[in-house]
Amino acid sequence: MLKKSVEDALNKQLNAEFYSSYLYLAMSAYFESYPMKGFAKWLRLQAKEEMAHGMKFYDYIIEAGGTPKLTAIDAPKTPWKSAQAVFEQVYEHEQKVTGLIYALMELSIKEKDHATTNFLGWFVKEQVEEEANASEILAQIKIVGDIPGHLFWLDHQLGKRE
Repeated sequence: MLKKSVEDALNKQLNAEFYSSYLYLAMSAYFESYPMKGFAKWLRLQAKEEMAHGMKFYDYIIEAGGTPKLTAIDAPKTPWKSAQAVFEQVYEHEQKVTGLIYALMELSIKEKDHATTNFLGWFVKEQVEEEANASEILAQIKIVGDIPGHLFWLDHQLGKRE
């Protein structure tokens, strides 16, 4: 059985993951309007991945004897000024999510909730990958700059994501 403090924190993270999905879907729509289909595809797949992360929390809360609580999702602030501005926000957002996961881990350790600590281990590892991906794409955007041909090349590369 989950302690109330852990259940509340897991529910907060569940909703944060759904917000991440919503944010990345809004970013995908931004790129669709240009059209930069590769950037759009990468972010749409990222939105799908974040939804799956949210569902992992949803399922875990149920399995651990708690009740998932869904809250309103804030609308992302749009539009963005550039591809660089989008991926600066992606990277900052992933750093924020990492902080949320770390705080959850600290709470589960403090509460001696070993099952939740074990569950969160996957997310700690996942956030290393998430930050690395966002950082790498941001660095590539900074290298190519606002040169349309170079951005279209990067768009093509990002469109290869499966």
